[in-house]
Amino acid sequence: MEPFEAAGWLSLLPPLIAITLALLTKEVISSLFLGILSGTLIHTIGTGSGPLLVKPVETAFAVMVSKLDFNIVLFCTLLGALVYVIAMAGGTRAYGKWATRHIKSRRSAMLSTTGLGVFIFIDDYFNCLTVGTVMRPVTDSFRISRAKLAYIIDATAAPICIIAPISSWAAAVGSSLKATGAFESDFAAFVATIPYNFYALLSLVMVVMVCMGRFDFGPMRGAEERARAGDIGEDGDAVEEARRQPEVTGKGHLADMLVPIGSLIVLAVLALLYNGGYWGDDPQYHSMGAAFGNCTAAKALVLASFGALVVAFIQFVALGRMSLKTFMDGATQGMKAMMPANIILVLAWTISGVCQNLLQTPAYVRTLVEADGGMTGGLLPAIIFALAGFLSFSTGTAWGTFGILIPIVVPVAQQVDPGLVLVCLSATLAGSVFGDHCSPISDTTILSSAGAACTHIEHVSTQMPYACIVAGSSLVGYVVAGFTDGSLPASLGAGLLVMVATMFILRARAERRPAA
Repeated sequence: MEPFEAAGWLSLLPPLIAITLALLTKEVISSLFLGILSGTLIHTIGTGSGPLLVKPVETAFAVMVSKLDFNIVLFCTLLGALVYVIAMAGGTRAYGKWATRHIKSRRSAMLSTTGLGVFIFIDDYFNCLTVGTVMRPVTDSFRISRAKLAYIIDATAAPICIIAPISSWAAAVGSSLKATGAFESDFAAFVATIPYNFYALLSLVMVVMVCMGRFDFGPMRGAEERARAGDIGEDGDAVEEARRQPEVTGKGHLADMLVPIGSLIVLAVLALLYNGGYWGDDPQYHSMGAAFGNCTAAKALVLASFGALVVAFIQFVALGRMSLKTFMDGATQGMKAMMPANIILVLAWTISGVCQNLLQTPAYVRTLVEADGGMTGGLLPAIIFALAGFLSFSTGTAWGTFGILIPIVVPVAQQVDPGLVLVCLSATLAGSVFGDHCSPISDTTILSSAGAACTHIEHVSTQMPYACIVAGSSLVGYVVAGFTDGSLPASLGAGLLVMVATMFILRARAERRPAA
C-alpha cells in the first residue's frame, strides 16, 4: 500500500481519536477500531486509492493482517489455558492459602508482587501475565484493588526490561544501536545508558513508595477505598468467566501452582537461549548474552507456554488428578478467556501500523526534530525525552519509537554536543518507555490489565498520575544533565528529589479530601 507522505499533523489524529474515545466511552475495542478507520480514511482521501465507502475498511483489515504477531497471540492463548487448568486443579486456591499464611499484610503482598515483577526481567509480555497470574489471589485476599495490582505489574514490566542487560528489550535496543555504527560495542553502549534511564529507575522507586507508604491519590485512591470496602474492581468479563468455571476437583496442592509456573519460567529461559542459537552451529552465539541478544522472544515464549501446558497435562492427567476431557475443557475455556485481550492487542498493532506505515507519523516527527537545528545542547536530552514519550504514547510502541529515533538522535547529539550522546540515547529509551507505560493502546498496558483481570480503562486512568509524576521528574533530571555535562549524581538526584517531594505533597492533599 502506498503511504500518504504528506499527511503531516493528520498522522497524529488516529491515536488521538482512539485514546479520546476510549477515555470518554470507557469502551476500548470500538474506540480503537474507529481510530483505525479514521487513519485509513485519511490515507484513502490523501492517496485517492479507492472508493471512500469500501477502501478504508479494506485497508484497515489489510494492515491488521500484516501487523498481526501470531506468536504473541498464541502465547497469550496458551497461557490462558495454563492458568485455567491450574485453577481447576486447585493450585491457585492452594497458593492463595499458603501465601496468606506467610504474607501478613497488604504492604507485604504489594512488595512481593513488586519483587516478582523485578525478578521476571527477561520479557515484558511474560512479566505482565505471569505476575498477574501468580499474585492475583494474594492481593485479592488483602483487598488490594485490581487497579493497583495492574499498576504494579505495568511499572515493573517495561521499566525493568529496559535496564536488564539480558532481555528481549536489550536485544531490540542493541539492533537499533548497531544500525548507527557509532559504538564499538552495542552491548556496552546499552549498559552505559542504564544509570541515565531516569524514567525506568524512578518508576521502580515509585512502585516501592506506593507499596510502602499508601501514596494513593487521584483515581487510584477511590479504587483502593472501594477495595477496602470489598469491591476490588474486577473486570466484568473476568467475573462472568469465573462464574462459568467448573468447580475445583480435589483439595489442591501448592505444587499444582508452583510446578507449572516454575516450568514456564525455566522453559522460557531455555527457549530464549535455544532460539538465540546458544546450542546452534554459529559459535558467536554460544554465550548467554549473545544468545539473548539474537533471540526472537515471541517464538520462544510460545515454546515455553506450550511446554508448561504439557507439564501441567502430565501432572494433572497422567497422574490421575483430572480426566482428559476435564483438562481439555478447561484449556479451551482458558483460551476463550484471553479473547478480549487478544482482540485489543490486534487492534493496537493495527493502529500502530496505520500510523507508521500508511500515514508516516515517524517521518513527521523526524522533520520536527531535524527542523530545530538551533536547539541548545543543554535542553537536548529533555527535548528528546519529551518527543520520544509523545511518539510512543501516540503509537503505543516503545520498540518502534526507539527504533525510529535512535538513528536520528545519535548523529544530532554528536553534532550539537558530543559529550551528551549517552545522555540523549538514555533519554530516547526513557521517553519510549514512558509513552509505552501509560498509553491506552500499548500492548504492555493491555497485557497488564489482562494479567490483573482489571478493566483496561480503569488501569489507564489510575496509573496515569503516577506515570506523569515520574515523567515530570525525569524531565527535570534531563534538564539538569544537559546543563551539567551529564553529571549523574546531580541529574538523578534532582529527579529523585522532585518525585519524592511531589509524592508527599499529593499524599497530604489527598488525605485532607474525602475519597472520590
